[in-house]
Amino acid sequence: MSENLRNDVAPDTLPVELDPDGVEVEYSDGRSVFYHGVPRKAEGSVTSGPGKDVHVLVTDPTETEGVLVYVNDRKTHDDILRDSGVGRVIVDRGETESLFPGVEATNHGYRIEVRADPETAMGRVFVFVEDELGEASYEIVAPEEGEKEGERATETGASGDGATPEGPEEA
Repeated sequence: MSENLRNDVAPDTLPVELDPDGVEVEYSDGRSVFYHGVPRKAEGSVTSGPGKDVHVLVTDPTETEGVLVYVNDRKTHDDILRDSGVGRVIVDRGETESLFPGVEATNHGYRIEVRADPETAMGRVFVFVEDELGEASYEIVAPEEGEKEGERATETGASGDGATPEGPEEA
């Protein structure tokens, strides 16, 4: 049975609602999940803290539906993922896997780095990093002209979740 916990599972397109208080995704089986909080902007990539669960949501251009993938989830059975419409990608240590066009995940041992080019993804790219102690939400955005380097460092230090938004120049 443990072999089933390591298979990649293709995601379905799911209804998404971007709310002022967070992001809601409705599963294929009628249940839903609400990721609390306004996602913090992160240029280019997000690296999770050690041992955190990493979920990646890419919306379509209308922002009303999207595809949700769990990265390296070893707890949820394949059948539950298939029934819910959520996908899973297992990324081996030191490897990088494409999650969607323009979105990839790299396994750095105990940390997962998600890199994205929202223009190539043709939608918004959200990364949710969580464990039993808390959760954090990020939106990976393209670098902006003239952004101050210190602004991101302040966001990183204030999060408390062990995840770090990183831009291409910081990688």
